[in-house]
Amino acid sequence: MIDNSKVQSSHTRRAAVVYIRQSHPSQVENNRESTARQYALVEKAIALGWARSQVITIDEDLGVSGKVFVKRSGFDHLNAEVALGRVGILLGLEVSRLARSNADWYRLLDMCAITDTLLADSDGVYHPTLFNDRLILGLKGTMSEAELHVLRGRLEGGIRNKAARGELRRALPVGLVWGEKEGEIRFHPDEAVTGAIRTVFAKFTELGSARQVWLWFRSQNLSFPLHPLGLVPSLLTCHQLRWITPTYVSIYNVLSNPVYAGAYVYGKTRNERYVDEQGTVRKRIRHLPKEEWSVFLPGHHEGFIDWATFEATQMRLQTNFPAQVHQAGRALREGSALLQGLAICGNCGRRLHIAYQGTNSTPRYYCRGEELNGGRDGHCLNVGGLTIDEAVTDAFLDALTPAAAEATARAVQELESHHDAALSQWRLECERARYEAERAERQYKAVDPENRLVARGLEKEWETRLQNLASAEAELRRREQQRPRTLTEEERQRINTLGSDLRLVWTAPTTTDRDRKELLHTLLEEVIFNLERKENRADLTLRWRGGMITKLAVRLKSYHVQGPTTDEDTMSLLCRLAAHYPDDIIAGILNRQKRKPAYGGQFTAGHVGSLRRYHKIPRFEPPSESPGGQVLPVQKAAKILGVAASTLHRWLNAGLVAGEQLTPGAPWRIRITEELRNLFVDHAPPDYVPVVDAMRRLGVSRQTVWQRVKSRELEALHVRQGQRKGLRIRVVAPPSGLFD
Repeated sequence: MIDNSKVQSSHTRRAAVVYIRQSHPSQVENNRESTARQYALVEKAIALGWARSQVITIDEDLGVSGKVFVKRSGFDHLNAEVALGRVGILLGLEVSRLARSNADWYRLLDMCAITDTLLADSDGVYHPTLFNDRLILGLKGTMSEAELHVLRGRLEGGIRNKAARGELRRALPVGLVWGEKEGEIRFHPDEAVTGAIRTVFAKFTELGSARQVWLWFRSQNLSFPLHPLGLVPSLLTCHQLRWITPTYVSIYNVLSNPVYAGAYVYGKTRNERYVDEQGTVRKRIRHLPKEEWSVFLPGHHEGFIDWATFEATQMRLQTNFPAQVHQAGRALREGSALLQGLAICGNCGRRLHIAYQGTNSTPRYYCRGEELNGGRDGHCLNVGGLTIDEAVTDAFLDALTPAAAEATARAVQELESHHDAALSQWRLECERARYEAERAERQYKAVDPENRLVARGLEKEWETRLQNLASAEAELRRREQQRPRTLTEEERQRINTLGSDLRLVWTAPTTTDRDRKELLHTLLEEVIFNLERKENRADLTLRWRGGMITKLAVRLKSYHVQGPTTDEDTMSLLCRLAAHYPDDIIAGILNRQKRKPAYGGQFTAGHVGSLRRYHKIPRFEPPSESPGGQVLPVQKAAKILGVAASTLHRWLNAGLVAGEQLTPGAPWRIRITEELRNLFVDHAPPDYVPVVDAMRRLGVSRQTVWQRVKSRELEALHVRQGQRKGLRIRVVAPPSGLFD
């Protein structure tokens, strides 16, 4: 019997909300009876006095957990409706359906008490403002949260206990499968899968970089196996994989997974809760160091590599990471700086960075020692790399010469005994394609011929597999033809000769900078730089693997590089203008003529002043008394002087006449003085000749004559009448010599 004594008319005038939730999508699919019971609460709301049209069902959170950090749109909708006072009663199958955390539960209770909203479950109807009802609802919320804690504790305890024995079956990386015994992990039965994994580790030993291994797989057009997400591979399900184009992430995951080294691990990550910028509680996954792993069982099963090799691989991967602040990355690149990742600053102990400059990309080593420079952006060490690289190379080759013959013999033996890894993978690819084609053929032949719908699909699948087989066999034949042949006796002798003189191999065009760096890294641990600038010397300390120390004193080359200079024509004009104008007006004149400073850009008063002081050019000093004469625009001044305005502008730009501006950029004005009038005459004196005659008498070009006029080495006038108007140059005849 339903007790509706707490239901008032103020409640029935508002809506009744039925909240429905299941914690996981699998519960929605499998526990359908529980979902049906929750939907049946609509009938209970009608029995309590609400009309069917007033009942609202909120089922947006089906398959969503009730934890506090999980975003539930349905629960947010419910809270909003209650806060707005639109809900008269809230129905749920049990308290755990509404919330699994006391934080959400008590917040909802307080809101219901404020808005006079009832709560109902399968046990009865409650009013949150009544003491007894509030006490019961609080206990139910606490028990709901405690129930979740107990269930989780039991489940996680069993999981951890089984994982501690190495028997918890979880997803394994591709190449490994679970065996029939408890905790047994075996290699994948497909040889092509295990061959691909072994090739990854072999190529990393050779190349030393996950990216280089990935690029090698791509260059050889090889495929890589991939398990479906969430698959726990066993001997029965391990064939559910597909072959894809390898990605960098897949290669890196193989190199960094300890399961490939024979270790069983559990608890490498931890779920953490945090509050974001908006105040929302969220969850994130934190990767833990090896010391904090919950379960670590080395030697649990046979691995592709041993644990020592795995640790060396992780150390190499760490050094290949991009450089952090005050650090230099050690992943070998293609640059010409041979001491990349080995060079150490002798002042502060940081690894040196590398920069390339000039058209030839000349390397330099530098250290950003901000702390040593009082926080300023400076270098505590900066030195060219060519001389230092050459000195370290000589020391390296001298140390390596005694072992050259043995290393050469070993290289020849490995070249002849080891098969090409890519060729081996393609042979396995052909075997796999042949099996797929034969299986498709068997399926096609086993089908009922009269069932044409199925037969056509199987026939198409068979044709596709045959095409894949033909492509794989063609690629295998091409690679077998390109495989290097066995060395002859003459070629063996040539290789032994090269081995005895490693300098020939080092300087050979086929030896790349990356190969040279790999060789240096095999013997050298670090190279410490100490610069003696006053003595123009670099003291190098070579620390070899094994503890040996070698000290080198390298004489550095000194270069005196002259910076860019302002062109002579601009400096000549500046010298003439400085006698008439201040620096800001001179800068405006130079910019209007589109002249540029030595470093580009535009002239400023500061630029002009610096050039004057450097070349010891006196600055413009305005006269103490105001000069006489009328100040007129260029057009009117040209009419008074009897010349064209263009002529006056040309003399103005050349610095032969002075002009004035109210402000830089304003129109020019000319002061008509007696000195200016004397420069423009009707008839020239006898010792003033035309430009052509001046060229002939002086034996120079027209341009040279004009430059001398600008520099005031020659006096000039402008004749404005007669047949030969224009410029006249005063040429003084040289005195008669003894032999004239």
